[in-house]
Amino acid sequence: MDLLGHVNNVTYLDYLAQARTAFLADLRAGDGRVTGHRIDFVAPLVFGRRPALVDTSVSDVDGAVLTLTHVVRDDAPSGSVTHLRAESTLELHSAPDHDLRARLEDLRDEPLAWREVRGERRPGRHRLALPVRGSDVGADGLVRDDAVVELFQESRILYFMDLHERGQDWGRVVVARTDVGLLAPVRPRAAAYDVHAWVAHVGEKSFTVRSELRDPLVADGAAGAVLATALVVLVGFDLDTQRPVALTAQQRERLEAELA
Repeated sequence: MDLLGHVNNVTYLDYLAQARTAFLADLRAGDGRVTGHRIDFVAPLVFGRRPALVDTSVSDVDGAVLTLTHVVRDDAPSGSVTHLRAESTLELHSAPDHDLRARLEDLRDEPLAWREVRGERRPGRHRLALPVRGSDVGADGLVRDDAVVELFQESRILYFMDLHERGQDWGRVVVARTDVGLLAPVRPRAAAYDVHAWVAHVGEKSFTVRSELRDPLVADGAAGAVLATALVVLVGFDLDTQRPVALTAQQRERLEAELA
């Protein structure tokens, strides 16, 4: 749970991983490397007695590249509530054979519609060196996709701490959208990786932060310098109404200064 009493954003990646593993196991499709996520946080999920449900379908099959759609929902007595919509892309170890492809096609559904997120690439305004922890590494010996998302989250939290001082009316914000691209495997090592982050867009109720996970041992612009990217939309949030609100004046002033 986070400080607002909601399920932490990274925890949803655990839900998706469990659903993805079970889905592939049922199909005997083998495993693969996750190369990207698009996640739309629709409504906060809070602690409760009912289990969260994850619906999984196929949205695309292109050679060995498989794209899955996930919907996390809660079947409340008053009706089903959608908390999250996600699209995950993974590279299977081998392209599906004829029989497996036919089974995947039977599970195909219409792909989700996604709005374009504004946010230009620019030099990072915040840099944080983060080591890979033993708990970040999966069974394949590589850093898991959810651990990469957590590295981005840790960097973003410290970035926000640097943007305002104690006592300022900074207001609460929640993540509304996360797009993550896993460009290359992140391998465990003693040397830390760098996360560069910057404010890429500021709106009335929301703003966008872009981040890159970089290998400081590789020259900028060279292959392998950028291992992962993140594009995160955050919105102002009212804890009493549990609804989005306009950014505070101090938030907007400080965020717009980052665009300069």
